[in-house]
Amino acid sequence: MGLKLMCVVAHPDDECFGFGGALALAADRGIETYVLCLTDGQAGSYRAGAESGEALGTMRRKEFAASCKVLGIDRHELMDSQDGKLEFVDFSTAAGRLVEKMRAYRPDVVITFGGDGGLNTHPDHMIVSMLTTAAFHWSGQTKRYPALGEVHQVKRLFYLTTNFFLPGRVEPKPMPWTVTLDIRSVQERKAEAFRQHTSQMPLVEQTKKVFEKFGVDEFYTLAATTEPQAARQVTDLFEGLV
Repeated sequence: MGLKLMCVVAHPDDECFGFGGALALAADRGIETYVLCLTDGQAGSYRAGAESGEALGTMRRKEFAASCKVLGIDRHELMDSQDGKLEFVDFSTAAGRLVEKMRAYRPDVVITFGGDGGLNTHPDHMIVSMLTTAAFHWSGQTKRYPALGEVHQVKRLFYLTTNFFLPGRVEPKPMPWTVTLDIRSVQERKAEAFRQHTSQMPLVEQTKKVFEKFGVDEFYTLAATTEPQAARQVTDLFEGLV
């Protein structure tokens, strides 16, 4: 069986805005990729003329699918949590749903946001980080959720981090990175995936110059692994697993 990468995000456009380089690079290497998005983004600030949250959610589901196609994602899934309200979910239930997905898909590596909430310090991103972290550990424990599938221990958990801030936004408190991914070979594809989110075009335009300047790399922090080891700088999420 080949290697598998799972990416857990909160909203449609997170997959490309934050993780597009890592996902496209993995796809180009023949690594199987799966993006799991917890909400349909219907509470987004940019509405694109949508008359209701439901209408915006429908629009963003289609955009998410189009973005994943551009990135070469093998599997993508939108769940039904409420956008903008993830901090109020029942933690054990929500983490259990992720445990079930991890046990079914059996990824080698999982990537998600760090506890800072990413470049826009979004609380939904913070909760996704916490839920995914719990699921990473609980998926491999026989006493946790025994009815939710065969135990599977993911080998590595990475958090997205950054070497820059967005102008005019609250600055996050990012983790120091241990992985630098050179994404120049897929940088335009990442941008094209972002452009599929037509409802979010104001954000695309606002961040265009920033990503042109800083977007040649993505940065990740190794948050957990199955092997005790010293922190070190690497350039591949899958180093030693290939």
